Amino acid sequence: MYGTNQSMVSEFVFLGLTNSWEIQLLLFVFSSSFYIASTMGNLLILLTVIADPHLHSSMYFLLANLSFIDLGFSTIFSPKMIYDLFRKHKVISFCGCITQIFFIHITGGVEVVLLIAMAFDRYVAICKPLHYLTIMSPRMCVFFIVAAWIIGLIHSMVQLACVVNLPFCGPNVLDSFYCDLPQLIKLACIDTYQLEFMVTANSGFISVGSFFILIISYIIIILTVQKQSSVGSSKALSTLSAHITVVVLFFGPLMFFYIWPFSSTHLDKFLAIFDAVLTPFLNPVIYTFRNHEMRVAMRRVCKQLVNYRRSLK
Repeated sequence: MYGTNQSMVSEFVFLGLTNSWEIQLLLFVFSSSFYIASTMGNLLILLTVIADPHLHSSMYFLLANLSFIDLGFSTIFSPKMIYDLFRKHKVISFCGCITQIFFIHITGGVEVVLLIAMAFDRYVAICKPLHYLTIMSPRMCVFFIVAAWIIGLIHSMVQLACVVNLPFCGPNVLDSFYCDLPQLIKLACIDTYQLEFMVTANSGFISVGSFFILIISYIIIILTVQKQSSVGSSKALSTLSAHITVVVLFFGPLMFFYIWPFSSTHLDKFLAIFDAVLTPFLNPVIYTFRNHEMRVAMRRVCKQLVNYRRSLK
């Protein structure tokens, strides 16, 4: 688009989150604790779904894939952010910045499709229960996963195509703790108004469009549930409330980043921390606390691990 890469910038400097040592220490404890907890929680969900035959269904297959994506998503942000907290000179190479953007958008794209797939799974289970096993077959589940990765890859490559050949000749300071397109494009040495609009429209349209599709889907499902028996409906509503909570937590910060016209650096950073650290932690917590079957399966797996460890002694 802009010819060969004429970049004179070999690295970018992050301003980080704060210069206050006390707040840095608080953020270090907060971020480290939640990153470790989210990693262990998502790994436990993965292990439980794989090890427990009772969870070999489409709903838990999709949930395990969501946990895998959450593991990757938090790892893109958290280790670098934690490492940089006490460093005066917070830098990332040009290639490292582009790589981070690539993985942010591919995991984000995959998660969007997975959330839609999970909504479709609940729609079929509640609205068409007699056809559930036929429609949500193993082949359909694999199709959803393959489609999610293909769509995520295409989305990420389209976004990167917009910036990879931009000329960066300075300044190279990002008022953030990670690389993403809106901030990076503004550092280019050319007029990027149209490019900024295109990138924002791309991610914004996907975020808002997917969010409204999901909300409308869950409204239809809830209306169907209300017509069912009270015993079945209470269990279904509990599951649906977990799904809706995760959807709001995921799409809320995204829509703010790409749609809200009045940008605030401090609020952007707060929402970025929420999206990078808290959301991957809250997803396994929400799904576990709201799902009796998952809690029972986790206890079984934990007992098996303890017994296995004792047998080795």
